[in-house]
Amino acid sequence: MARVARKIETKTLEQKLWDAADALRGNQEPSEYKHVVLGLVFLKYISDRFEGRRKEIEAELAADGLKPEQIERLVEDRDEYTSHSVFWVPAAARWSIIQKSAKQPEIGESIDNAMDLIERENPKLRGVLPRNYGREDLDKGRLGQLVDIIGSIGFTRSDDHGSDDVLGRVYEYFLGQFAGKETGKDAGAFYTPRSVVRTLVEMLEPYHGRVYDPACGSGGMFVQSAEFVRAHGGKRNDISVYGQEFTATTWKLAKMNLALRGIDADLGDKSADSFTQDLHPDLRADFVLANPPFNVSDWWNAKLADDPRWKYGTPPEGNANFAWVQHFLYHLSPRGTAGFVLANGSLSSKSSGEGEIRRKLVEADLVDCIVAMPDKLFFNTAIPVSLWFVSKDRHGNGHRKREGEVLFIDARKLGTMASRRLRELTDSEIQQIAGTYHAWRNVDGEYDDIPGFAKAASFAEIEQHDFVLTPGRYVGTEEPEADDEPTGEKIARLTADLFAEFDRGRELEAEVRRRLGEHVE
Repeated sequence: MARVARKIETKTLEQKLWDAADALRGNQEPSEYKHVVLGLVFLKYISDRFEGRRKEIEAELAADGLKPEQIERLVEDRDEYTSHSVFWVPAAARWSIIQKSAKQPEIGESIDNAMDLIERENPKLRGVLPRNYGREDLDKGRLGQLVDIIGSIGFTRSDDHGSDDVLGRVYEYFLGQFAGKETGKDAGAFYTPRSVVRTLVEMLEPYHGRVYDPACGSGGMFVQSAEFVRAHGGKRNDISVYGQEFTATTWKLAKMNLALRGIDADLGDKSADSFTQDLHPDLRADFVLANPPFNVSDWWNAKLADDPRWKYGTPPEGNANFAWVQHFLYHLSPRGTAGFVLANGSLSSKSSGEGEIRRKLVEADLVDCIVAMPDKLFFNTAIPVSLWFVSKDRHGNGHRKREGEVLFIDARKLGTMASRRLRELTDSEIQQIAGTYHAWRNVDGEYDDIPGFAKAASFAEIEQHDFVLTPGRYVGTEEPEADDEPTGEKIARLTADLFAEFDRGRELEAEVRRRLGEHVE
């Protein structure tokens, strides 16, 4: 009997580390454990960067002919690190010291001390790094094993993993995995799935300028924007990053995530509510990228009644969706464009004046594009969502004059189930969506409606639908494939196929009877 070859699934470095780290979680809730793990990842990262820079300095000084004792003194010159955007890590906070204490009962205190020292020496991290590793309910044996796991990651270009951003990848992967383990709205509050963020970024193309996210979570929009810039030959400092986050622990995660990536971001000096404590009141951004919380019902404050942001109508007190939309518009520069995620109810709701606000946005020629996304894209909800793109510059800067027109894209059929709960968009599907948008928007684009997928609808058509912006109402149905087979030949072919299935059915029946007969004997 021929042996069937089994498919061997090769796990990535990130998956292996996650499996090992998650196995050590014990009685820790994901919401707490993520800070334990991600804090150690951050500590390892800045320590590795520090040691890498230290070796460079040693090599430079040796090449200059300095003696070992001179080198030993000069490699501790703080400016030699900070001038190269490397965090200064005090001696007692370096990973080698932490690693030596991994099997000791005081490992928790050693890590807490390291976090304190790093914050004192690096003002950008003041009040950001996690503490309380020495608490009683955190098993020190498991913590020591976790230190060993994190210690197995190398970050330099010369390591086995071949990337100087491996810890950045691990950090992002762990954020996603923790989001998958949390329940309720907590998961979505700190992490937007990568394929959703990439779709927004690929459509907006934030090559340079000011990028703003007033509901920034752990900073995923900024990370993907910086990666987009780098992938297209630019530098990370080609964009200026501004953000705000309501939840204190998530704000800290964002500060760590961006610091780890070398992204200099202004997230304010604290966590705060974007509606009542706007930390960037004078900012006018070139790009807004955001995934605000869906359908928030407890956002209203009496002092917002006459807010200048509500140019197109005061949002209902029971739902913040159109408060977010107008907040984004308020912070856009005269040439700015915003891309953001909203629950699908925002496309059709007429309650409490929402329909009127939506009508005014369309008539003001601000709505650029609506993309209906497939369901199960988010960890915390299976409901489908839409991507909105609103722009104050639809007629210049290389864009075709699209006055009085909105592009609708129905992407609900796209995506592949990565697990029972979560769907992901492939790279080609993201490019399909973004490419359609750019072909429609750009002067040199060759755009044609695609039945069942994309439709450029006029204001008159949208008015006929009472300013409901659900893409399915506009894109129509897919065109059937051309069928050039003559009718007579088709009938003959299908008849032959049917008779062949009859024959196969009789063969299967005979085989079943034979085997059952052998069983009875």
